[in-house]
Amino acid sequence: MSHEIINQYEYHIWANNKLFGHLKQLPQEVYHAEVQSVFTSVAAVLEHLYVREEMWLGVISGESTDQVMQLVNRLTEEVKGIGASALEERYANLAGRFRDYMTGIDDLDKLTTITHPRYGSMSAPLSGLIQHVVNHGTYHRGNVTAILRQQGHPGVATDYIFFLHGQYN
Repeated sequence: MSHEIINQYEYHIWANNKLFGHLKQLPQEVYHAEVQSVFTSVAAVLEHLYVREEMWLGVISGESTDQVMQLVNRLTEEVKGIGASALEERYANLAGRFRDYMTGIDDLDKLTTITHPRYGSMSAPLSGLIQHVVNHGTYHRGNVTAILRQQGHPGVATDYIFFLHGQYN
């Protein structure tokens, strides 16, 4: 099945892979180094991003709010302080499960109802919720770039245009 949201998610995977590849080129201490920023370290940003992406897969897969919150709490503890390579493996596994989920859906634009414990229920297209995952990743990769620059290291170009350039050039 071809749907633009699948391409958007492929961009998200590409950008995460570029970021992990870039981190491998930097001194190891950069990953856990504490800074004064929105997040305390590169590790904290990527742990947050991973746990929330797992959360969203649970939400769109129809898991209950209680199941999703238990998952978030468990994963938050599991990934706290793990190395970049171990987290990269988790991202790769999650990407595969997200791809499997999307290819198993006949209509990615169908409305689904989700419930947030604080904000209540809403209906939105699955593709819109997946777009949120992609946008959330873009936002937080920007946090990583800021933290890297604060430590005197460059970021890596993960803008969508660079993904498109690789796809169509």
